[in-house]
Amino acid sequence: MTVALWCVLVAALLPYLATTIAKAGGQRYDNRDPRSWLEKQQGFRVRANNAQLNSFEAFPFFAAAVIVAQMLQAQQERVDALAVIFIAARAGYLVAYLADWHWARSIAWLIGWLACIFLFVSGAHVAAGSPVQ
Repeated sequence: MTVALWCVLVAALLPYLATTIAKAGGQRYDNRDPRSWLEKQQGFRVRANNAQLNSFEAFPFFAAAVIVAQMLQAQQERVDALAVIFIAARAGYLVAYLADWHWARSIAWLIGWLACIFLFVSGAHVAAGSPVQ
């Protein structure tokens, strides 16, 4: 299995890390109604939950980009590197969100998004017959 495909697995698990952070050690955590409990939280718990939601939103784009790039036989080293960049950006996004560093969070989000765009473009160029070097 390629590094990029392992990164898809990591990206699928990242939202659950944020969820765990949001819920861990919370007072009067109610597993029967966790969404209502989370709506009443403040500070890092709210930010962790928001990071979780955004991570779930980012995942389909990334997974599709990796699959398209590999399906179209884009240069594997490039696909792997872009996938690792995405994971690093999303990890940085989570840290920045938890720390309430809004500018860093936005930059990390943009880097991850651009990695997905480049993954698609790499695959598209190969499909057109001119591989990206």
